[in-house]
Amino acid sequence: MIKNHFTVKELPFEQQPDERCLKDGGRSLTNAELLAVIIRTGTSNARATDLAEHLLKKVEQDGLAGLYMLTAKDIMSVRGMGKVKAAQMLAVIELSKRISKAVFKKNGPYNSPELLAKYYMQDMRCLMREQVVLVMMDAKSCIIKDEIISVGTVDASILSPREVFIKALEYQAVFIVLLHNHPSGDPTPSGEDIRITQRIERVGQMIGIKLMDHIIIGDNRYVSMKEKGML
Repeated sequence: MIKNHFTVKELPFEQQPDERCLKDGGRSLTNAELLAVIIRTGTSNARATDLAEHLLKKVEQDGLAGLYMLTAKDIMSVRGMGKVKAAQMLAVIELSKRISKAVFKKNGPYNSPELLAKYYMQDMRCLMREQVVLVMMDAKSCIIKDEIISVGTVDASILSPREVFIKALEYQAVFIVLLHNHPSGDPTPSGEDIRITQRIERVGQMIGIKLMDHIIIGDNRYVSMKEKGML
């Protein structure tokens, strides 16, 4: 009987990524081997580790962070990666994002634009339209909740101070931070970015909710309007 695909179980025991993971921990595995544990099976002429290596080559320029940008179509373009494997990969990628964010939230109060920019970078840097995220914080500057409050066009977001503070009041926020992306990859604030930010800052002062920062996300770059003296 001819087998249709290779599995990691066909490797010698000491080479089986899942067994080594259990015995020595995930740190003992290469990036390709970790992915192979998820992929599980290969094709008639390629093992799971081979598929993993092909997948990593697609994001070679950006390293592991490039996995965040993969779509189902990208994953399935690797021969042997069908719908089920693509779904598994996307689930793991999304789970890794959520774990990272959960850890960030437990690390205490917000005190760095750089940390917050890194927290949202992979979610926002590749968006094709401008998107505004409102981050709401308590009196200790710990994150209570974040929500997307506006999705605009390729080069403009539609942001209303009214929508910002309706949400902020709903969650009883004391401090807020705004983030939005520039699909062009250049995070330089536009004149409109500056005007709407200063308007939101003034409204916040009147109702007792402080705008701590407005961070603009580009392609692995960011600009903090507070650091630039625009707030």
